[in-house]
Amino acid sequence: MGRGTTATGTFELTSFQPEAIDEAPGAALGRVVITKVFTGDLAGESTVHMSSVMDVEGAPAAYVAVERFTGELAGRKGSFVFLHCAPGTAGEELAIRVVAGTGTDELAGITGSLDITRTEDGGHTYVLDYILG
Repeated sequence: MGRGTTATGTFELTSFQPEAIDEAPGAALGRVVITKVFTGDLAGESTVHMSSVMDVEGAPAAYVAVERFTGELAGRKGSFVFLHCAPGTAGEELAIRVVAGTGTDELAGITGSLDITRTEDGGHTYVLDYILG
C-alpha cells in the first residue's frame, strides 16, 4: 500500500442476523447484518451489511459487504466504510479496503486495507494498513 501506518488489535462479533432471500436450487442467496466491537489501535463499533452465496452443499461460496466503523483510530475520532469482497474462486483471497471518500471528522481522507485472521479459539485479529490524507 505504500508508506503508511499499521494498526493492530482484535474484534468481537456482538450480533449476527442472517436472512435467506433466495433459496433456489444450485445456490442460496442471503443477507446478514453483523455488529462488531473493535479493540486495539482501532477502537469502536461497526455494522456490516453482507450479501452472500452458499453453494449446492450449503457451504459459503462468496460474499460482498459494506461495513461502517465508528470510533477511534490511533486516538483520532471519526468513521469510515470498509468494502469486503470474497470472490470464492480458488486461489482468490478476501480483500477488504477502506472506501475512499468515506472518512469523517479526524479520519477524513483515510485510505487503506484490512487483513483479518481467525484465531484457533474462534476470535479475530486484524491488521489495518492505512494512510490518513
